[in-house]
Amino acid sequence: MIPWSEGRWLNPPPGVRPDGDDLLVTAAEGSDFWRTTGYGFVHDDGHALLAGFPPGSALEVAFALDYTEQFDQAGLLVRVDERNWVKAGVEHSDGAPQLGAVVTRDHSDWSLAPVPEWAGREVTIRASRSGDAVTFRARVADGPWRMFRLAPLAPDAAATAGPYVCAPTRAGLTVRFTSLTATAPDQSLH
Repeated sequence: MIPWSEGRWLNPPPGVRPDGDDLLVTAAEGSDFWRTTGYGFVHDDGHALLAGFPPGSALEVAFALDYTEQFDQAGLLVRVDERNWVKAGVEHSDGAPQLGAVVTRDHSDWSLAPVPEWAGREVTIRASRSGDAVTFRARVADGPWRMFRLAPLAPDAAATAGPYVCAPTRAGLTVRFTSLTATAPDQSLH
């Protein structure tokens, strides 16, 4: 386990409160990470608690999936700079939780897969950095890992990573993060 105090906030949220070993994070209304594609706007005001993410490492973030408003989201952000980053987690979209990722290299893309059975449970997102890529996996509770995205990340890029939360359409979203863990990177894609 990594202590929450080891990270530094990118865009400090309006509310952060320890609760035992958990960290409760309240997002600002209108917060998000997105660049241009499809919508024509740039948002770089989501909240992320970031620490170093060197080559050959992996990071896991766990949180309670108990949010239900359109575009509420939480997960793990890997960031090089404001034009190069990946957010991977669960976003509430079209009435259901959706496992997804936004990969940004000057312009954002977005992929989603519905996971309605994950509602109300603990979700863990893992990012494994190896070679020229970062692999994202997710699971609910102690279920099996599910690979959902492979994204480019230059071997020499100075990256940071950690939990993120955004509330693009409302005020009052608070997410309970339950753990932040450094681990060995995955040895294979499958």
